[in-house]
Amino acid sequence: MDFDRAVKIAPSILSADFADFGKEIEAVEAQGCDWVHVDIMDGHFVPNLTFGPALCAAIRKHIKTVMDVHLMISPADAYIQAYANAGADVITTHIEAGPHSHRTMQAIRSAGCKAGIALNPATPAASIEYLLDMVDLVCVMTVNPGFGGQKFIHSQIEKVRNLRAMIGDRPIHIEIDGGVTPETAPLVVAAGADVLVAGSGVFKGGSVENSAVYGNNISAIRAAAGV
Repeated sequence: MDFDRAVKIAPSILSADFADFGKEIEAVEAQGCDWVHVDIMDGHFVPNLTFGPALCAAIRKHIKTVMDVHLMISPADAYIQAYANAGADVITTHIEAGPHSHRTMQAIRSAGCKAGIALNPATPAASIEYLLDMVDLVCVMTVNPGFGGQKFIHSQIEKVRNLRAMIGDRPIHIEIDGGVTPETAPLVVAAGADVLVAGSGVFKGGSVENSAVYGNNISAIRAAAGV
């Protein structure tokens, strides 16, 4: 997984058909997505419950691009190896999920994955200043985590700008998670983001049988972002 700052579209399977993940992933990849985003929620750190390592292992064989696993769980450390074993390429945990994020980033890299750190909307960019040499990705939550389909929180654009300045020339992705649409994509890309997670923004209106809609949605986000 080589680093580049080209804008990437990462559909979140939280908005896909739960009964047909394999075909949904194959369809959305065929329609031009760059990564596949998997939202892991524990009903404790966030008010929802989603997938475990077994699901990730089951869908891994359908993913030809990048499996981007976002752990919205606390504690996270005990599960890192399980998600790495399930085939994650990137594992992201939250700065708010535990007191030892530096150790967590070490554990993710030691497990052979790229390490991501996520920030909830109320968490300032400065909170991860001393982690930047330990991470490969910073995920800015532009909604409060826990549910798909929420509205974009515009105050986070300034956070993205701050992070872009802090990162400098380090090979670190800035990922946006929440409310990505053709209207919001150009705002975050202009601020410095290069990975756009989109759930309903990609899957809305389409299906495995009508997957061209996924392609149209992805193309609309790319075009709006100027890429």
